[in-house]
Amino acid sequence: MKTTTSLIALTLGLNVLPLGAADKQPELKPTHANVSYGSHKMTMLDFWQADGKGLRPLLVYIHGGGWTGGDKKRTERDVKPYLDKGISYAAVNYRLTGEAPLPAPVHDAARAIQFIRSKAKEWNIKKDRIVLTGGSAGACTSMWLLLHDDLADPKAEDSVLRESTRVQGAAVAGGQTSIDPKVIEGWLGPNVLKHKMINMAVGEKTIEGALKNYEKHAALYREFSPYNHMSKDDPPLLMTYGSDMTLPSKNSGHGIHHPVYGVKMKEKADAVGAECHLLIKGVSESKKYPNATEFILDRLLK
Repeated sequence: MKTTTSLIALTLGLNVLPLGAADKQPELKPTHANVSYGSHKMTMLDFWQADGKGLRPLLVYIHGGGWTGGDKKRTERDVKPYLDKGISYAAVNYRLTGEAPLPAPVHDAARAIQFIRSKAKEWNIKKDRIVLTGGSAGACTSMWLLLHDDLADPKAEDSVLRESTRVQGAAVAGGQTSIDPKVIEGWLGPNVLKHKMINMAVGEKTIEGALKNYEKHAALYREFSPYNHMSKDDPPLLMTYGSDMTLPSKNSGHGIHHPVYGVKMKEKADAVGAECHLLIKGVSESKKYPNATEFILDRLLK
C-alpha cells in the first residue's frame, strides 16, 4: 500500500521515492532562504530565482499536512527541473491550526503571494505568470486562492496588502474541495470526519466538538471550501487523485484525499463553464494535459 506522501508525489507527476528517501535527496540552496513575509515565525518562504532573459514566471509550492503539520522543505529533484526551463520557484510555510485555526493558514498563504509580488522587481518575477501547486491541504489552499475573489486592498497602508492574490492556474493533488463536515460526510461517508484536519481547522480538539458547535463554525467551513468559490471566470485548474473510488471511504486517510473531491469539483466546473482538468487513472483524463507538469509548463511558458 502506498503511503499518502507517495500517492501525492505520484499524482503530481513526480518520481516516487522509497519511504525516507526524500530526506536523502540533495538540497538545492535557495537564492533567498527563510524570507519573512509576515510577523509570525512560521510565515517564511524560500525562493529560487531562475536564469533567463526578461521577467521569469513563477511556480509556488504550498505544503500539505492537514494544516496541522508539514514544511516547505524542497529537494533539488523538486526545484531544478523548473529552474532549467527558466521558471522561478517558491515554497511557503504558514501558521498551523494547532496554534492558529482558520483563516490563519490560508490567509498566510495569500499574503505570501502578495509578498512575492511586492518583490517582483527585485526577484525578476513576471507578476501575471504565477501558478500554484501542492498536495492535500496545500492543494486545498491552492484551490481556494485560485478560485477566490482578489484579496488585494488598494487603500491598505501595508504595501504588500495592495498586491493581488489572484494567480494564473493551479495544479494540485489529493486536495479537499470542501472541508464542511456536513457536506463531505454525504460525499464520502463518516470515516472522513475522523481526520483531524476537519476539526482542527476550526480550533476544535475533536470532531465531536466541531459537530456540536457546527453553527458556530459553519461560516468558516463554507468560506474555506474551494468548491463554494468556483465560477466561470476562474483561471484553469488541474486536479489529480489516486484511483481508489471505494465508497464510503475506507478510513480517514483515504477519505481526506478521496477522488470524489475532484469529481464533485469537476462537475461544478463543467456546470458553470470553467476550465477544469481531472486526472484519475482509469476514471478521468484530460484531452489537453496528460499530467500536472505539462499543465504547469503550458500555463507558465506559453
